[in-house]
Amino acid sequence: MDDLNRYPSRRDFLRRSSQTALTGLAAPWLVNLTAMGEAAAFTATDYKALVCVFLFGGNDYANTLVAYDDASYTKYATIRAAGSGSTTGMVLDKTALVTTALKPYIALPGGRQYALNPAMKGLANLFNTGKAAVQLNVGPLVVPLTRAQYNSSDRTKYPLPPKLFSHNDQQSVWQSSSPEGSTIGWGGKMGDLSLRNNTDSLFTCISLTGNNVLLSGDTALQYQCSTSGAIAVRNLSLSDNFFYQAQLREAFAAMLQQPRKHVLENEYNIVMKRGITAQAKVAQGLSTVNLNTTFPAGNSLADQLKMVARLIGARGSLGAKRQVFMVSLNGFDLHDYLNTKHAPLLQQVDEAMTAFYQATVELGVDKQVTAFTASDFGRTLASNGDGSDHGWGSHHLMVGGAVKGAAFYGSAPPISISDTAAPDDQWHVGQGRLLPSTAVDQYAATLANWFGVADSEMAMLLPNLKNFGLGAGRPDYPTNLGFMG
Repeated sequence: MDDLNRYPSRRDFLRRSSQTALTGLAAPWLVNLTAMGEAAAFTATDYKALVCVFLFGGNDYANTLVAYDDASYTKYATIRAAGSGSTTGMVLDKTALVTTALKPYIALPGGRQYALNPAMKGLANLFNTGKAAVQLNVGPLVVPLTRAQYNSSDRTKYPLPPKLFSHNDQQSVWQSSSPEGSTIGWGGKMGDLSLRNNTDSLFTCISLTGNNVLLSGDTALQYQCSTSGAIAVRNLSLSDNFFYQAQLREAFAAMLQQPRKHVLENEYNIVMKRGITAQAKVAQGLSTVNLNTTFPAGNSLADQLKMVARLIGARGSLGAKRQVFMVSLNGFDLHDYLNTKHAPLLQQVDEAMTAFYQATVELGVDKQVTAFTASDFGRTLASNGDGSDHGWGSHHLMVGGAVKGAAFYGSAPPISISDTAAPDDQWHVGQGRLLPSTAVDQYAATLANWFGVADSEMAMLLPNLKNFGLGAGRPDYPTNLGFMG
């Protein structure tokens, strides 16, 4: 199901079809191009990019950011071992965490300490050298909630995010504040606001992971690339036997781009012309970018991030001042085999994001590019025997030279799965499913503010943000979390 969620729904398809009059059957999703407008809300003179690293399936928070101080680790180990059928179960060995122990500039209250999974040595080093930070316990919220309010029947006063614990819907809620079927995301809305900054607005929102709602705006609809570069228009590539001769390809390309009297035919050809032009522009831009940074082989996330780095390197040729990218990795829905499957996935994340940061340093844009993780949801702290079940809040990483690194942001949740009135049991909603103490809207607003979105524009970008911060009488839920410089 996770793979299916990354591709356009029928409703999404029809929305884009209505905007462009005809779907270009020879070019995947080039229908986006005719809808591009030139609206903007701010003018940028520098370059900035945001890169969303989405972990599809719901990443297990407790074995990604691991309790490390003695008291917390003992609770973690006791809970995770219980019901697992062995003395260790899903428990990570504390001695293996020494090399990934995180050393913040300012210690957490109560002596709390964390380490990253032992497979994440690169990101641990970036954290400890001030190039990465952790946002604790973040997840979708409509309004701030306590556990009692979550359990309340008054959904008018205490509304919940729609369809909690559902993969499809929570992926969409993370990206758009709405469940599956939503067609506009907060990354795309940032694109709407910044289109005028880019001389070619087409390259504002770029996906390396198929169609997604995050990068879809009202006018800024995503441009899709593969890990090899621009997606070629079908029948115009050398791999097509019918059009193997250059003369045939050139003649066919000319036919696809000629003005037509019929409205639908003409719109189709406009789409094709823009697609062919964009393909050539991307190919030309990438031809000038040669990276010395080594990206790991056999790592699909690394392949995506390498292409993002190359596209950023070609930003001058593409006329880009502001860009939003999305990449992803599947496989995190680990109801089973958590111990054997989770670490290799996290190793891919670690090696890919570490190499990407190094590439931004090589390109001289490390302070202008910020990568951040997101996922459907966190998972249960309690074991289901060999894995963990769907949860809610989770911990996420922000990486880049503009990140105020070597720091934890938000509140470290108590470690408990009990259902009592004790304070430690108020930050989960059963089995250690974290009740978020930070909303996705706060997380996104902090990134958007750094990107250049003004406070007055945030309501359009993030509809639930009005329920947080000083304006809502909730200074304990600030609209800027402070992790960006």
